[in-house]
Amino acid sequence: MTEPTNDTEAIQAAIRRLNERAWGISTGLVLGLGLLVATLFLVIKGGANVGQHLNLLGNYLPGYRVTFLGAFIGFVYAFVLGYGAGRVVGTVYNRMVR
Repeated sequence: MTEPTNDTEAIQAAIRRLNERAWGISTGLVLGLGLLVATLFLVIKGGANVGQHLNLLGNYLPGYRVTFLGAFIGFVYAFVLGYGAGRVVGTVYNRMVR
């Protein structure tokens, strides 16, 4: 028979660990969908100078513009950046809990 403390410790260690891939995907989706929704909102809203501040992201994300196509290009960029950031957060957290 095993000691309860070993089982308890094993369960607690498993709970403390994060799934790095899940953190990456969730962070990527939050950032990607946020940029997608913001861009589509500005495109639908319209106006004389649509999204002049959001348009500045085109300096860092080649191909991104405040247009329907640009919204999906921005989604891809934001998802990739968010995925990377989420993976880093998950990895650092898991190393700190060991």
